Formats: sequence, C-alpha cells, structure tokens
Amino acid sequence: MTVISRFGPVAGTLYIAFVFIQSLFFKFTGSVETTHIFGTLDAWASHAFGIEGLFLAPGPFNAYVIGSAELVASVLLLMGLIAGGLWLRLAGSLLALGIISGAIVFHLFTPLGIVVLDDGGLLFAMAVGVWVTAAALAYSSASRLGLLTRRATLQAAAA
Repeated sequence: MTVISRFGPVAGTLYIAFVFIQSLFFKFTGSVETTHIFGTLDAWASHAFGIEGLFLAPGPFNAYVIGSAELVASVLLLMGLIAGGLWLRLAGSLLALGIISGAIVFHLFTPLGIVVLDDGGLLFAMAVGVWVTAAALAYSSASRLGLLTRRATLQAAAA
C-alpha cells in the first residue's frame, strides 16, 4: 500500500471536514460574508428568474440548509474515517461533491463571482480544492467497493 493510498483518504476527509465545519459559524450566525453571498444569489435569482427568497430563509437553498448539508457530509466522512466504512465515505464524498458543485457553479455563472468581498478568490479556491478532493474520495471509495469494476465486468460480459 502506497503512502498516498494509505493517508490520502485521511487527509482528504480532514480537509473537507475542516472547510465545511469552519464555515458553519459563518452560515449559522448570519455573518457579513454569508449575508453578502446569499443576498447576492437571491437578488440574482429574483432578477433572472423572478424567484424571490430562493436563497434566503426559509427558502430551500438558504445558509442554514446548505450549512446543515455540509455538516451531514462532514459527519459521514468522519464516521467513515473512524469506523473504516467505505459506504459512509462514499456517501459523504458524493454529498460534498454535490454541495460544492453548486457553490462552484454559482461562483462562476452568477454575479457572485470568484472574488467575494475582496477575499482574493480564497473561498473559490477552497471550493475547488473540496471538489477535487471529494471527487477523488468518491472514486477511490467506489473503486474499493468494487462498484466501478462490476460495471466494466457487466459491460464486457454483455459484449
């Protein structure tokens, strides 16, 4: 077993959990950053689609909902790390991948932009790091569970 295959999942899990958990304070307290991000997205949705309140409480994509989903993803990943559960790691990494994919799309294709409140793009860079890490963890977990090889085996048998 190589160093990367042995410690990569540990480092990846800790990175994603760190990014998600440290952001909970901001999301759950209505910080200036969170208010700016979700307010900008809500104004964009209202202007572009006529959907007001989509990103503000009690809308379906408000900071509390996103923060709660990030917490669930972190717990699944950490439980998978502690218990050695590949299914937990797969579920947590797929949830993280879904959450962070939305974040990246909103950074790139809405007025939110890559640089938020003069952060130099740090928030966006961390999102990209989470995306790459979650994708690697999902692939690794699915591969170790045999989910990727079974499909290839089934396709080969059908041919």
